[in-house]
Amino acid sequence: MIDTHSHLYAEEFNVDRQAMFERAREVGVTSVYLPAIDSSSHESMMQTVAESDGLCIPMMGLHPCYVGSDYVAQLKLVEEWLKREKFAAIGEVGLDFYHSVEFRTQQEEAFERQIGLALQYELPLVIHSRSSLDECIKMIADVGQGKVKGIFHCFGGDERQARKIIDMGFLLGIGGVVTYKNAGLALLVEKLPLEAMVLETDAPYLTPVPYRGKRNETAYVHYVAEKIATLKGISLAEVDEITTQNAKKIFRF
Repeated sequence: MIDTHSHLYAEEFNVDRQAMFERAREVGVTSVYLPAIDSSSHESMMQTVAESDGLCIPMMGLHPCYVGSDYVAQLKLVEEWLKREKFAAIGEVGLDFYHSVEFRTQQEEAFERQIGLALQYELPLVIHSRSSLDECIKMIADVGQGKVKGIFHCFGGDERQARKIIDMGFLLGIGGVVTYKNAGLALLVEKLPLEAMVLETDAPYLTPVPYRGKRNETAYVHYVAEKIATLKGISLAEVDEITTQNAKKIFRF
């Protein structure tokens, strides 16, 4: 299994990070992709990668919730990192109009520039989208012009939006929310092709049942895969194999 989105550098893991790595390996996780947030996360993310003995792979980008008046300087740091290190994707980037629209224009400008970086470096995009899914889809279509692929992390849209995303060559990140009652995501997972999905945890957030309410961690991606297998009426091994191949095609890392 591959956990395509996990914040394992977060301070919540400071007490047991190495043990958490081992628990992930024990359930069959072979890779964990770490999204950047802003400059405050870069050093801790790269340190976590160094300490993971090959398990963790970094992305680089500016999260929309961290776009503020200093976004130009933040983007310059993103570009500097991209020049000197290898990253698997530009992420996590996108638009978030749920938490605040104070810097909406700056979010849009930052997203456009980071789509440009994905094109420049021939890297996939890992998208954060909240109350902005149609806007994200449109910007990718307009700026990316069909030349960029990636993942819509923590997909929370409807079937129409999901099929637009799939038609653009993007994948849907499916995490712990699929295990929640009345979330609606489970119904979509039943309808949509497994070839359009990848597994994720977004740890330490969005913990799946049966650990909902506690800190999430990469090993719990196993419960996400189990839920998908149940919804699809197929084996866990098939879910693991197909979602792993999907992730490998996108990241090529």
